Parts: sequence; structure tokens; C-alpha cells
Amino acid sequence: MRFVRYQTEEKSPRYGWLLEKKIGDIEGDLFGEFRRLDATLPLEEATLLAPCEPSKIICVGRNYAAHAKEHNAEVPEIPLIFLKPPSTIINPGDEIVLPPQSEQVEHEGELVIVIGKRGRNIVAEDAREHILGYTIGNDVTARDLQRADRLWTRGKGFDTFAPFGPWIDTDFDPADAVITCRVNGQMRQMASTRDMVFSVGTIIAFISSVMTIEPGDLIFTGTPSGVGVLSDGDEVTVDIEGLGVLKNPVKAG
Repeated sequence: MRFVRYQTEEKSPRYGWLLEKKIGDIEGDLFGEFRRLDATLPLEEATLLAPCEPSKIICVGRNYAAHAKEHNAEVPEIPLIFLKPPSTIINPGDEIVLPPQSEQVEHEGELVIVIGKRGRNIVAEDAREHILGYTIGNDVTARDLQRADRLWTRGKGFDTFAPFGPWIDTDFDPADAVITCRVNGQMRQMASTRDMVFSVGTIIAFISSVMTIEPGDLIFTGTPSGVGVLSDGDEVTVDIEGLGVLKNPVKAG
């Protein structure tokens, strides 16, 4: 099943579900008890929003060995995690804004876990019980500032630096799906999720040993090699096989 957040000229932002190319409203709590109403709204008449509103965005760094290598960094022995503020979130189709403080803003196409159930100290074997589904993300990064600071908050934390969507897919299998990222149609990144250093279960177990995960929280699972610079006027497209496509234009701030 695929869940969306959407709005129309007549409707304020709300959750819905997809049936082919039509949307039906969700009545109740998407992360608790709900029921699906009839799918009658054509998808093209709705504006899709970021598909949930997380309390936090947790990211995993260097979770593809080839990406660590391209930055002359060691592959971590335990998951390397960091946070992005919710203010980085933008909708599918919204503009990524290049901050004037940076001369090297790069794309990072990623598979994103959407948490469905609160948890702490979760064992890897039970991780699936805490997952609502999966979506697509772009961990946009001011690489020059990340390197200069040695800490990642500024380089990862600018407004518009976390596009994700277009929906949450509850049936997606993350074991072996191809991730591609294109800029203006030119291939920049391509790898399979099977190449992740740490599996989804391991990631959730590790993160939940540090902090409580809440319904709606996002976990960006890391990016493959091939990251590259974004420029004013670009369009960046992240495609995950069997999951969907996330597109965002880029403009100078």
C-alpha cells in the first residue's frame, strides 16, 4: 500500500492512500487506527507533500563502502549516525536552495525508512515491527562546510536540504533495489541497496539503543558513490527501483 500527504485548492494538507492513480482519504491516525475512504480524487488534481511530518531525521553516513572510498574515509565499524533538523524538509517538486555560504552543494540519493511504531532498544530481528514503510530521500550536503567544520550539522542542516517522498510504500522490499540519481538526466549515482554496509535491521537496532524512535521519524540509510555538485537551474532526480521517483529543481539562494 502507498500512503501520501496531499492538498488541493479545496482541501488542506491531509493523509491519503493511493489506488492506481486515484487518492482516497485516511480517516483516523495513520500511525495508529485508521480506515481508508473511497479513492476518488485523480492524482493529477492533488499536490503531493512530504509524506509525513517527523519529529527527527536520523541519517547514516558512509553506509556504502564505495562512497566512503570516494571521500578517502574508512568504512565505519558501527553505524555512523547524525541528525538533520525537520526544517530541512521540502516537498517533492520544491526547490533545493543553494546557500550563499557554500560553493559545493552535493546530492545524495538515499532509501529512507519511515518509522511506524515507537521503540527503544529494539533488536534487529524485531525491527520490521517498527517500520511503517519506505520512501525516497536526498540528503543534500554542503560538502565544503562539512569538511571545514569536521562536524556535520551546518553542512547537512540548511533549509531545503531534505527533500523526500513522493509517498510511503508499506510493501517495498529493501533487500536488493537499484538506486539511481540523475542531474539534468545525466546519471550520477547507481548502486543496489544490497551494497549497504549495515542492514535496515542493524540500523534500527543501533539507533534505538541511543534514542527512542517515534512514529513518523525518518532514517536516511546512506548514499552510494557518485555524489556530485548541484548548480543553479539543475533538476535532480532520485529513482529507487520498485519504489518511485523524487524530483526537485535547484536554485541559488
